[in-house]
Amino acid sequence: MANIAEETVGSLQLELTGDQKMLQDLARDFTRKEVIPKAEHYDRTGEWPWDIFNKAREVGLVNINIPEEYGGLGASVLDECIVTHELAYGCTGIQTALMLNQLAVLPILIAGNAEQKQHYFPRLIDDGKVISYALTEPDAGSDVAGIKTTAVRNGDHYVLNGAKTWITDAPVASYFVVFAKTDPNGAHKGMSAFIVERDFKGVSTSKPLEKMGQHAAQTGMVFLENVEVPVENRLGNEGDGFMIAMKVFDKSRPPVAAAATGLARRALDEAVKYAGTRTTFGKPIATYQGVGFILADMKIRTEAALSLVWKAAWLVDNGKRNTMEAAIAKAFCADAAMQNATDAVQVFGGNGYSREYPVEKLMRDAKIYQIYEGTTQIQKMIIMRELYKDAR
Repeated sequence: MANIAEETVGSLQLELTGDQKMLQDLARDFTRKEVIPKAEHYDRTGEWPWDIFNKAREVGLVNINIPEEYGGLGASVLDECIVTHELAYGCTGIQTALMLNQLAVLPILIAGNAEQKQHYFPRLIDDGKVISYALTEPDAGSDVAGIKTTAVRNGDHYVLNGAKTWITDAPVASYFVVFAKTDPNGAHKGMSAFIVERDFKGVSTSKPLEKMGQHAAQTGMVFLENVEVPVENRLGNEGDGFMIAMKVFDKSRPPVAAAATGLARRALDEAVKYAGTRTTFGKPIATYQGVGFILADMKIRTEAALSLVWKAAWLVDNGKRNTMEAAIAKAFCADAAMQNATDAVQVFGGNGYSREYPVEKLMRDAKIYQIYEGTTQIQKMIIMRELYKDAR
């Protein structure tokens, strides 16, 4: 965030509160001391960062969107963006692993009842449990309504069958928010959401899936074989699942965009530092227009991305509809992260292609932002739909 205290949101000026500035400083200091020094280790080993997770939980940087009455901070979406941005600057893999609880908590915040919140939230805060968001399937990613996992009512429980894939934190999660079809013929109106515990008979997960980047954020498959889930673990009413998922996106996409922007800022800083010290023909390469213009474009993208994140977060925090703005932020920030990472590798030249330098990892980590939480193309479809919404 580079000491940003004020951002323009439309015609309104947003100034970070004293508490938000303290949160920013806390996250930035934690990233400098705990994340950056260990990022290479977790990228290389693919281990889940339990030690960092527990330290982050102790200082209040995990589960921050859980309401204060249940032991959380009751953080706003903007608060989440502040923390996410700073942690992602250090390592987006570690940041994703640590912050995934915030995503999986959203359906419970949106549709859960008091009993569900009282039962599960303390387990996340006090016991350090991990909860995953299980929506994507082998044949249903961008097509959310196309999921095939079923939930059949049988008295006081549902029987769930199906498989989920690319579920972040699945290998270590104790709980899952699972989306399933209670009406297989009901398209998006036939989806429902459930809290499923790992210890329920019939629940299993795969080993971590190998992937290009963000190695610390382990992802895996979740298998559901005749899993009996109590009716009281359903979130909202039958058929509410699609609506819940869409409301989640409005609140989850700004922090994802903030994380992408954290990576974009890190790529910029690394490139600026390198270009200022690397010399050719007796002078720093930053003085050559060919490199200087690359750095300028990286700075432009980073600042524009931050403004889009702040606007999308501010809108939803103030009870305003942000579907278009969240999609814009997600699309632009994802592309900014990928382009800045690519440009940083270019500035580093041959060294940028080496694992001995940090920008190689940034490039691998950046690509996923154009894919998960809705691909860039899906974001553009949402924007196009929103442009004509009032005309229909």
